[in-house]
Amino acid sequence: DNWAFLYAQRLALKQELPLHVCFCLVPKFLDATIRHYRFMLRGLQEVAEECAELNISFHLLLGYAKDVLPTFVLEHGVGGLVTDFSPLRLPRQWVEDVRERLPEDVPFAQVDAHNIVPCWVASPKQEYGARTIRGKIHAQLPEFLTEFPPVVRHPHPPSCPAEPIAWEACYSSLQVDHTVKEVEWATPGTAAGLAVLKSFIAERLKSFSTHRNDPNKEALSNLSPWLHFGQVSTQRAILEVQKHRRSYKDSVDAFVEEAVVRRELAENFCYYNENYDSVQGAYDWAQTTLKLHAKDKRPYLYSLQELEQGTTHDPLWNAAQLQMVREGKMHGFLRMYWAKKILEWTRSPEEALQFAIYLNDRYELDGRDPNGYVGKRCLWSICGIHDQGWAERPIFGKIRYMNYAGCKRKFDVDQFERRYAPTH
Repeated sequence: DNWAFLYAQRLALKQELPLHVCFCLVPKFLDATIRHYRFMLRGLQEVAEECAELNISFHLLLGYAKDVLPTFVLEHGVGGLVTDFSPLRLPRQWVEDVRERLPEDVPFAQVDAHNIVPCWVASPKQEYGARTIRGKIHAQLPEFLTEFPPVVRHPHPPSCPAEPIAWEACYSSLQVDHTVKEVEWATPGTAAGLAVLKSFIAERLKSFSTHRNDPNKEALSNLSPWLHFGQVSTQRAILEVQKHRRSYKDSVDAFVEEAVVRRELAENFCYYNENYDSVQGAYDWAQTTLKLHAKDKRPYLYSLQELEQGTTHDPLWNAAQLQMVREGKMHGFLRMYWAKKILEWTRSPEEALQFAIYLNDRYELDGRDPNGYVGKRCLWSICGIHDQGWAERPIFGKIRYMNYAGCKRKFDVDQFERRYAPTH
């Protein structure tokens, strides 16, 4: 279910050439920890096994792509290179670095395999919000939201087999924090991810439209870790969920809105706005209002360590933070409340955003993702991206406000707090 892979195989079949799949394992990536690397590497083991069954060589190259890939291309006489797409700064830099070091006669193609409508096709510019991109995406879905062609067992074997991969040895090449442990509820890999999709459709889809904002109800898809690491394709999820439109129209529409429109809106923002992870990326009205209120007295001021340990005065906030630390996933509704309180309890909007991104990228399995920077978590909550100005108030200015009392009106806050109470 990967368009970059399918395109590469098609080129190889046309030229009657072997197909190699390479993954460049970087020693560190932003604030990713062993929690993220283990999830990714265990998923890749499944990819390696599938490739072997398809007569395709899978290579795990240790190091940055610019240092290991051009050499691989020369040594294996590779005739063409196809890569996936990410709108984030670092992966885009990796692609640029490889492009500069490739032999002139080796064509290099990039395929946006993780958005349904490719990012640069959906819109040629930064979109203001969901209402401005929604029509553009829906207009293109008939062309792009199609079944995947089958992958075939590759008829042209490589001249020499791929090096066997010492999976455990890969871990020693990493320079990441080992204190953030793996989570128990999420098994890495495509098979496990598709099982979560199946259980979502069978058990939770019917209540998605009505209960997805209640952190005590099991109504979410829970697919984000597998979608983030490319172990399940969003397109596959949408194709499967859409089969149930007749039974659960509202839920299917709500899921398409979240997984396609909102997700691709976040990708659009990161692609066209280089300040996607800073206050400078916000709209003028939001930057102005945050600046005007930057010196407002904060009711509480917390250090990064106090926030990280979930030791604030607010038991709901602490519970949400501890859910993320323990499970690598915070409920979508609480992500908004969580980020907005960080704005309220830190010295400046800049510090709030820095703390929110650090915590998100360190603990969330789907951290380091456009959806995390822009979606409900960071820039939407703290800087009003893809939102509008609201009534002015201290600290927030015109940024949308959320408080404890509002949460109490929406769901049983006590129940959630009890579930994630501090253990000490």
